[in-house]
Amino acid sequence: MKRKIITLITACSLAIALLLNFTGCTLKVNASNLMDGITARNLQTQPVSRESAEKAAEFAVKLFRACSNKDKNTLVSPLSVLAALAMTANGAKGETKEQMENILGMTTDELNEFFRSYRNALTNSGKNKLSLANSIWFTDDESFTVNRDFLQTNADYYDADAYKARFNGTTLKDINNWVKSKTDGMIPEILDNIPREAVMYLVNALAFEAEWAEPYKSYQVREGIFSLENGLKKKTDFMYSTEHKYIEDDMATGFIKYYSGGKYAFVTLLPDEGATLSDYIASLEGKTVLDILENASDDTVYSSVPKFETEFSAELSDVLEALGMPAAFDGNKADFSGLGTSSNGNIFINRVLHKTYISVTEPGTKAGASTVVEMEAGSAFFEEPKEVNLNRPFVYMLIDTEYNLPFFIGAMTDTEG
Repeated sequence: MKRKIITLITACSLAIALLLNFTGCTLKVNASNLMDGITARNLQTQPVSRESAEKAAEFAVKLFRACSNKDKNTLVSPLSVLAALAMTANGAKGETKEQMENILGMTTDELNEFFRSYRNALTNSGKNKLSLANSIWFTDDESFTVNRDFLQTNADYYDADAYKARFNGTTLKDINNWVKSKTDGMIPEILDNIPREAVMYLVNALAFEAEWAEPYKSYQVREGIFSLENGLKKKTDFMYSTEHKYIEDDMATGFIKYYSGGKYAFVTLLPDEGATLSDYIASLEGKTVLDILENASDDTVYSSVPKFETEFSAELSDVLEALGMPAAFDGNKADFSGLGTSSNGNIFINRVLHKTYISVTEPGTKAGASTVVEMEAGSAFFEEPKEVNLNRPFVYMLIDTEYNLPFFIGAMTDTEG
């Protein structure tokens, strides 16, 4: 039996300092726009609720915990993965849908409302912005039929464009150009080939750019020692500053450093002496993270942050199955009939690939991430200043300060790699 593949891609990029213009990239798409006759309805939107924010944060922490590895740096973009799977869940039914909703923490209706509200709440200024974009690509093959209700839902809540084309080299270039444009050129290529069996690509792009509210000056950068958990010590450049938001819990201390405008921030959590990074990560929960951030105190913090650059990649299928959604990966049990149908067999998720990159330097931060979900058809009084020196393994996040949601969360175990 021939196999057909549906692949969903999410790509997210953070670009600081370059401050590129989103509309400055030229996008040429040769595919036919499938959204002809389908426009996003003007639905009423409510602000993101504390309950929804807590559920999204819980998914972020669960994904991070499941991906963390004590022997290497970890970095995931939970908002990108959540968006990709939420779009996919709109095509799921029965047990497949139930398991996906349990893992994602919300029903599909709640996820749709959450992303519509979150996107509408995004604000951009001259020095910072966070934006999300979505597109869906279908093969021009008579064996595959798209569900129009699926397109309408993704238009309504994700503002998704949809394109129809023969999957060939031209379409490969189209998808890569779309991702490059929507990520300010930070991810120039997401696909190296389109398999013969492919029938669908769903693409999410998340782009963020900002400068520190107070960039580091040259005199604030000095060489220091970063101590690994295995006892090794490495020389690296540290950036020193005085911050004014101190955070702590039972096992860690940290600080919040804001980007320009205060809408977004860099958060650090340094496990106490004697506590391992893996033990601390295992203790994290979504509600705990939100509580820590909401209860940050206005204390003076003498801080140091290593300049670092790291990459991370993982295949998330085993992680997601272990978290509780095995049906979606089972060719016999998966039910994605709400997405579309293939005359060549049942549709199921084959692989979920995730790659990320981040660089933290004096002007700010730049980072990128991509996720590929591959589907087949077949079977306030004066106190002494606090001090937080990130000279040993620590957890860090990039958050939206309005909802305190981490759209990137990572663990720095080594300043190299």
